Amino acid sequence: MAERKERAAAQAKASAEAPGPTEIRSQLVRTELLKAGVWFGLALLIGACIILIQPILLIFAGIVMASMLDGGTRLLGRVLPIARGWRLLIVCLSLVAFLTWTILFAGSQIADQAATLQKVVMGQVERIAAWASDHGMGNLQLDTKTITDNLAGTVGRVTAAVGTVLGALTSLVMILVLGIFLAIEPRLYERGVAWMLPMKSRENFYITTARMGFTLRRLMAGRLLGMLVEGVGTWLACLAVGIPMAALMGLLTGLLAFIPNIGAIVSGVLLVLVGFSAGTDTGLYAIIIYFVVQTVDGYLIVPMVAKQTVDLAPALVLAAQILFGALLGIMGLFLADPIVAMIKVALEREAERNAGAQGTASSP
Repeated sequence: MAERKERAAAQAKASAEAPGPTEIRSQLVRTELLKAGVWFGLALLIGACIILIQPILLIFAGIVMASMLDGGTRLLGRVLPIARGWRLLIVCLSLVAFLTWTILFAGSQIADQAATLQKVVMGQVERIAAWASDHGMGNLQLDTKTITDNLAGTVGRVTAAVGTVLGALTSLVMILVLGIFLAIEPRLYERGVAWMLPMKSRENFYITTARMGFTLRRLMAGRLLGMLVEGVGTWLACLAVGIPMAALMGLLTGLLAFIPNIGAIVSGVLLVLVGFSAGTDTGLYAIIIYFVVQTVDGYLIVPMVAKQTVDLAPALVLAAQILFGALLGIMGLFLADPIVAMIKVALEREAERNAGAQGTASSP
């Protein structure tokens, strides 16, 4: 009887000391909570990315700007052996001087041409719509609002950050300031991010970011070279053959050259519409100018840049532009090419690590 009471007391004591539902001394409970925490954290991260997608895009745009400033600083160092800070200052002052010149001296002329461009383009669109109606293709009623709404729907949602002129200027200033800060001391931010990673992952992080930086600098250098060649070439050619609004056509062609594939199509349509507004001969000259400029860019500049950077398939870039443009709006369309390039570099590095690990495991 006494033994039975002692055994019951021992069982009661053991039961009282067992982990309760609010305690996590059980290894099983800890493991399951860890799994649940990982999935919950992943869901929170995805939700945060969706909500904060516009600031994330602005930060990535700042990184792209920093890569261009850093690339210009490195290039200037080949001919001007001075401290990096002075070279970066020269690059930044050159950028500010160019923007100031464009606004003060060319701004009035381009603004006048921009006001005329809308009338010319809408006149040509109405002529095309009338021709289509005369040939039994339906009665097309097109106006500026309809075309703008359709373009906005095709590109995707235009967020508040870039939806107005003031918002676009604010975003541009933020991108420039962020790019300058990142370009001043890129290693500082790189070490800060690496500090948050496990020790065993830091070496791979440094290698991956170095390759990403190299790729992004070369990619942006090629993009700027293409913008310069297309913009100046179109401007001079339009002046030579008498196409109206030559300065604006050159500026739009140069800016749209930053967007592969889609930018060339949009600038070509605008150029041809403006060319035919001045006559059939001028329109034919506009078509020739478009094909010559795009041929030089496509067969000389793009292959030269591709040899120095990742060779992105045109269909892949176009698909990314459609996807990012539909999901993220104008900013996603502009940044689709750099994003795809960075993803490809990261995947190539991961494949290289896996191949190295397999080789080490298989070696005796």
